[in-house]
Amino acid sequence: MTAATTRYTQLGEALGTDFFSVRDQFTPEQWEHFIAVRKFVDDEVLPDIGDYWERAELPWHLFRRLPELGVVGEDIDGYGCAGMSSMACGLVHMELHRGDGSLGTFLGVHAGLAMQSIAMCGSDEQKQRWLPSMASMDEIGAFALTEPDHGSDSIALETTAHRDGDHWVLDGVKRWIGNGTIADLVIVWARDTDSGEVFGFVVETPAEGYQATVIPGKVSLRSVWQADIRLTGVRVPEENRLVNARTFSDTGRVLANTRGICAWMALGHATAGYDAALRYALERKQFGKPLASFQIVQQRLVHMLADLTGMQLYCMQIGRLADAGRLSPTVAGLAKMNNTRTARKILAEARDLLGGNGILLEHHVVRHWTDIEAIHTFEGTETMQTLIVGRDITGIGAFA
Repeated sequence: MTAATTRYTQLGEALGTDFFSVRDQFTPEQWEHFIAVRKFVDDEVLPDIGDYWERAELPWHLFRRLPELGVVGEDIDGYGCAGMSSMACGLVHMELHRGDGSLGTFLGVHAGLAMQSIAMCGSDEQKQRWLPSMASMDEIGAFALTEPDHGSDSIALETTAHRDGDHWVLDGVKRWIGNGTIADLVIVWARDTDSGEVFGFVVETPAEGYQATVIPGKVSLRSVWQADIRLTGVRVPEENRLVNARTFSDTGRVLANTRGICAWMALGHATAGYDAALRYALERKQFGKPLASFQIVQQRLVHMLADLTGMQLYCMQIGRLADAGRLSPTVAGLAKMNNTRTARKILAEARDLLGGNGILLEHHVVRHWTDIEAIHTFEGTETMQTLIVGRDITGIGAFA
C-alpha cells in the first residue's frame, strides 16, 4: 500500500450501521455469535483476504478458524455442531460475507448444503458417522447437484445411479461444485435407473472414477474453488446412500433451507459497500473539502442507506419466520431475489463513489462488487425466483 492511500486503511471495517435499531431484536445468543464473527472479520479477514482473492488462493488459515468460532453446523443440534438459532445463522453469514464472499460461500457449501443434506436426509447412524468430523472440519464437504446442461432445471439431472449388489454405481458429470476438488465427502445427487427417482449419495474421496478439476477464469468468489466433476463408474456402498433422500423434493428441502441465507449473504456484501463508501466520502477531500460535504454525494449515501435498511428488515423477518418454523420456500426466494438485486445496486454506487480507487482491492469494494454476481445467480437466479413467486401469487406456473 502506498503512502498516498494509507489514510483509507479502515475502509473495509464495520461502522455498525443500524439506522432502524435492529440490534434491539437480537437475543444474547445471537449477539454473541454476531460480535465474535465481526471481530474475526475486522481483525483477521480484512488484512489478508485481498491478496488471496487476487491470487485465487484458498485462505486455509481463515477456513480453519471457523470451528474455533463455533459456527460450523449452523442450526444442527448435537454431533459437535453449532446448534445456532436461524437468526444467529443469518447474522453469521452476513458478517462472513461482509468480510469476504469466498469465506462465507465455503462455509455455506460445507455446512449449509453438505452437512444439512446429511442432517435432513441421513439416518441416525449416518449423522453420527459424518457430522462430528465435519463440524470440526477434519473432513470437508461438497454438494454436487448442478450439471453442465441442468442449472435452473436441476430436476432434470442426468447423472445416474444403478444398484449392483451392495453397491451403487454412479455415472455422470457435475459443474459448479463448490469445494469439489478439496472435499473429503461429496453429496452427489443422481437418478436411480430403476425407479427414476433422485437419490443422494455420500462419495468419500479419493474414489476410483471420481475426477474433479477447478474451473478457471472465474472473476467472482475467487478464493473458493468451484469444480467440474466427472463420475465414471464410481462405486458407493449402500450404507452411503442417504436413506431419507427418496425423491427430488428431498433435494429441494435442502435447497429451500439455504435460500434464505442468500438474502443474509447479500446484506453482508451491501453493508461492506455502504460502510466503505461512507467512510471514504468523509475522508476523501476534493476541491478543498470532504466528498461528504457535497449535496449529491449525501443524496446517494442516503439512498444507499434506505436500500440497506430495507434489506435488514427483510432478513430480520425471514429470521423470525425461520425460528418459528414458518419460512416458506417462496418467501425465502422473494427475500433472496430482493436482497441480491438491491446489493448489486448498492455496490455499484459504492464502486462509483470511490472513483478510480473503487477498482483497487485495497479499498475492498470491488471484491464485493464482483462477488455479489455469483450470489445473485446461485441457489436460484432472479428469473427463477420471480417465476416461483409469480406462480404463488397467480396460481399459474410459467415453467415446468
